[in-house]
Amino acid sequence: MSMKRQRAMLILASVALLAPFVPAQIGQLIKIVGIWEVTRKYGGEIDKEFNKLIKRDPKTTTATKVVPIVTSGVGSRNAIGMVQVSGPKAQVDKVKAVAQLEQDLFGKEIRIRAMVPMASEQWSSGVKPVEQVGVTGIVDFKL
Repeated sequence: MSMKRQRAMLILASVALLAPFVPAQIGQLIKIVGIWEVTRKYGGEIDKEFNKLIKRDPKTTTATKVVPIVTSGVGSRNAIGMVQVSGPKAQVDKVKAVAQLEQDLFGKEIRIRAMVPMASEQWSSGVKPVEQVGVTGIVDFKL
């Protein structure tokens, strides 16, 4: 078999082996980008609906907003969604996203989750919480 033919067969075999994985990765990327954009575009409206749902007094000094949440951790599934955060306005204004960290304890008998409001959309340098801000609502997406 010629060198060109061997190379073509190797490329074809590689593509065939990788093909089943490409759509899933593209689908995940579309979900991530889509939810991020929906949050940016409609976050204010979703926030108003949260506040109506819980009958939050509009005169309250507690500020709220909707931001993306990304779930990650040891033994957890990676996921993305939206949450409402609340706290003092100056602190809420700093929040760009929420990291949900998960970990199993005692085998898988207990699972702990921490929802950490962050001033960054990236946590490659570590998760640093915005103090005095908490998660007050979760947005679920029907699949």
